[in-house]
Amino acid sequence: MKRVLLLAYTLLAVVTSWSQSDPVVMTINGVAVPRSEFEYSYNKNNGDGVIDKKNIDEYTDLFIIYKLKVAAALDAKLDTMASFKEEYTTYRNQQVTPTMVSDDEVLNEAHRIYDRTKEMIGPRGLVKPAHIVLELDTKASAQEQDKAKQRIDSIYQALKSGADFSTLAKQLSQDAGSAQNGGDLPWIMPGQTFKEFEDVIYNLQKGEISQPFLTPVGYHIVLMKDKKQLEPFDSLKSTIVRQLEFRGIRDEILKARLNHIVEQSQGTITSAEVIDKRSDSLATVNEEMKYLFKEYHDGLLLYEISNREVWEKASSDEGALQAWFKNHRKDYTWDQPRYKGIAYHVKTKQDIKAVKNCVKRLPFDQWAEALRSTFNPDSIIRIRVEKGLFKPGDNGTIDRMVFKMTPASEVRDASLNDYPIDAVFGKKLKRPDDYNDVCQQVIEDYQAYLEQTWVASLRKRYPVEINQEVLKTVNKH
Repeated sequence: MKRVLLLAYTLLAVVTSWSQSDPVVMTINGVAVPRSEFEYSYNKNNGDGVIDKKNIDEYTDLFIIYKLKVAAALDAKLDTMASFKEEYTTYRNQQVTPTMVSDDEVLNEAHRIYDRTKEMIGPRGLVKPAHIVLELDTKASAQEQDKAKQRIDSIYQALKSGADFSTLAKQLSQDAGSAQNGGDLPWIMPGQTFKEFEDVIYNLQKGEISQPFLTPVGYHIVLMKDKKQLEPFDSLKSTIVRQLEFRGIRDEILKARLNHIVEQSQGTITSAEVIDKRSDSLATVNEEMKYLFKEYHDGLLLYEISNREVWEKASSDEGALQAWFKNHRKDYTWDQPRYKGIAYHVKTKQDIKAVKNCVKRLPFDQWAEALRSTFNPDSIIRIRVEKGLFKPGDNGTIDRMVFKMTPASEVRDASLNDYPIDAVFGKKLKRPDDYNDVCQQVIEDYQAYLEQTWVASLRKRYPVEINQEVLKTVNKH
């Protein structure tokens, strides 16, 4: 009995000690937020490079709003959506799977490849030749063969007489890839090329030039540039590892491991479940990884719920935007007048009136299509038009004809040479008369309103309790 009581006391002491080392800084909708989570978030968002840093009190309110929105997303069951699960799992796995393959395993694979390559190379080593090749089809006629043989012999005689190998290779070799480099080929190991080619190059000494010889692709002359044995592993290690990483060796190792585990379990566990267990294990022992997972999980929910409640809701509700503009019209002004209309260029005076008649009874957003279908329905361009909401300085024609500005030197676009008559149609505005005239600003203002009212409703909906004493210890314990 005493041993049982002692064990219970010990467990209680451990739990108490842990809770004291990471006390609850606030509770939001009944969910406790440990100090470590708040510190992780605060420090990450107020670290070096952050321009608009917040003090603890300022950040606390932002953090609470963030958590309130996540609570709303959870209540809306957004975390059960297939799209959410897929995106979160993809991100989490990107963090988890690299930890399932160690650097030592990659290094072992690099060593295995090195040993296999060294065995393939054997005592003959590596050679670096340069060649001049005259291509010859295996079905070439006797006359074609004789012609190629005579030509390669003449090249060989020129080399024997002191001609520069690199120069002749660039001028005469029919291997375009190597010719541009003076005939240089990469390092070659045994078994990597034609036997006829290999038999010759491995019998050449460094600096020696071969006599012309025939392979299945044609006649060659080879200059042996260099010979060597494979370098020690340590001198090649970084290059091999870099190439393996580029090839995705960690994914290959992980895939093989997961397949092995699944096979060993005889189908009682899946690859996804293996990664899930690894994720849970990491989150248990690695606090930063745990909060990184949580940050992305909650961030996805925050984005989705904010899009539904504010961003998309504001930008797509045209009726609400019109009503907002109507009720807040006095808030939208310009420091300069605008001209809402078109500057257009025609070939005949009759088209000046025709353009006006085409659009004058239509909503502004339909003008462009009406003009296109009426005057420019095919490849023949009858008129040229610039449509928009113009301020002084935006358009030379409007500056001159509407704002009565006289540019110091206005150069007319050469593309308008065939359209000598300029005209304008629209109206001059001292202030916006439609929400589309200040669309982006209206959307932003309406979004701010939706955000404010939404947050106010969340504060009423979800209780928040802050432990001020614990808050004072943030980053000070």
